[in-house]
Amino acid sequence: MTKADIVNEVAKSTGIEKIAVQTVVEAFMESVKASLAKGQPVYLRGFGSFIIKHRAQKAARNITKKTTITIPAHDIPAFKPAKVFATEVKGK
Repeated sequence: MTKADIVNEVAKSTGIEKIAVQTVVEAFMESVKASLAKGQPVYLRGFGSFIIKHRAQKAARNITKKTTITIPAHDIPAFKPAKVFATEVKGK
């Protein structure tokens, strides 16, 4: 499902114009990105959490050149579904 599909589904189920729904979806995504950029997780009860995971420094190998490189520690965004959400998806 794409962002356009989400906008269409919400507009169809609520009766709100697509342009208004698209604005809300875009604003939601920007809010989540801004919060994660500040290091603050986003919790949506019954849906899940957008969190930041820390990846430690590690060594990796380039097999073709037979060299070892170091990948520095870094943070990545992640999504952790709520138990209710995960159970619903597993059941299908």
